[in-house]
Amino acid sequence: VAKTIVKCPHLMSDSLEHNLKPTVQWLKELGMDDSQVAKTITTFPQLMGVSLEENLKPRVQWLKELGMDDSQVAKTIVKCPHLMSDSLEHNLKPTVQWLKEL
Repeated sequence: VAKTIVKCPHLMSDSLEHNLKPTVQWLKELGMDDSQVAKTITTFPQLMGVSLEENLKPRVQWLKELGMDDSQVAKTIVKCPHLMSDSLEHNLKPTVQWLKEL
């Protein structure tokens, strides 16, 4: 816990009921277990401050449109949680397009 707070002290001021709990619940609904949620938060605590509706859900929807299922999306987030805060238009989509063209 201390390591997470040091990495992202503003996490302490995020709304427990409106942000933190819903985000954790959503991660679990994607198929993450408690240890994966904990690893994700420890690795990238800033994820908890990212808007669920405006950022996280659209990115996950986009990953699903690429052909990923919930399990693959969950694994991707655990391995690289900062992807959920990267710009779809300026980072993620151009990179995927480039990979498709290889």
